[in-house]
Amino acid sequence: MNVIDIKNETLELAQRPIPEPAAYQVLIKVAAAGVNRPDIMQRKGLYPPPVGASDILGLEIAGTVVALGSAVTNLNRGDTVCALVTGGGYAEYCLASAALCLPIPDGLTFVQVAALPETFFTVWSNVFDRAQLLQGETLLVHGGSSGIGTTAIQLATAFGAKVIVTAGSQEKCVRCLELGASVAINYREHDFVEAVLQATEKKGVNVILDMMGGDYLPRNLECLAFDGRLVQIALQNGVKAHINLLPILLKRLTLTGSTLRARDDEFKERIAQQLYKNVWPLLATGQIKPIIHTTFSLADAANAHALMESSQHIGKIILEI
Repeated sequence: MNVIDIKNETLELAQRPIPEPAAYQVLIKVAAAGVNRPDIMQRKGLYPPPVGASDILGLEIAGTVVALGSAVTNLNRGDTVCALVTGGGYAEYCLASAALCLPIPDGLTFVQVAALPETFFTVWSNVFDRAQLLQGETLLVHGGSSGIGTTAIQLATAFGAKVIVTAGSQEKCVRCLELGASVAINYREHDFVEAVLQATEKKGVNVILDMMGGDYLPRNLECLAFDGRLVQIALQNGVKAHINLLPILLKRLTLTGSTLRARDDEFKERIAQQLYKNVWPLLATGQIKPIIHTTFSLADAANAHALMESSQHIGKIILEI
């Protein structure tokens, strides 16, 4: 089968044998695969796959089940699904845990559903489970035009929260507003702390979803309301920050964070079940939808990475296999 291999931090088309599913796995003929920031990090040697995971890039796929492990009872050959995987997505065939496969919502294409697993699992787990965002609260999303950001805007809005975002251009801000954000702040032109406090009548926001880290951390603390929750899911601005601890005490703040890839299948299966119950109906009716910026062929994966690293995209970048 055709796969993408990493050679000296570059991506090359290569050949590998088609893998065989273990007892609780299925083999999927991949139609489309999502491109994500962790793929960039792994290509650069900064994010090794978990023990036992494929060394092939790709954390989310959509396609057709073509083989079943001996213990799989919830799927059949020929089922069309999307799946969260720990690796292997940049290939013509990919193994997935049967418990982490979800059916394709009515009306969506393979390209659209390949954009769902990594971002929707991440947003649901962190914003709704970990941070417990409630109806009527306000969520601040940094990187509102990213795949994570466009997902968080739509999900939070659908469940009755107000959303404020930061983004790096006027075009991105406009798109975030179209998706349901109440306020979009161009961080290149405005101090997001001042803008957030102005938008909330100096009360601050209840939850922050942050992919930046570094010097954003002390500024995020200024943006949080009493009993506010900050969820850290990436560290694009660096792993270290100097902060004043006093606001954490005075405002009763919660600072937390998580990564998804290394969590076990039991944890991920619980998220899958929550998504199927609460979010899949919204996808089927079109109330929310994956935002696709563009697609590339598998052989053109290097250009897909270049686009992601340029941060010029709005929404998801997808490989068509």
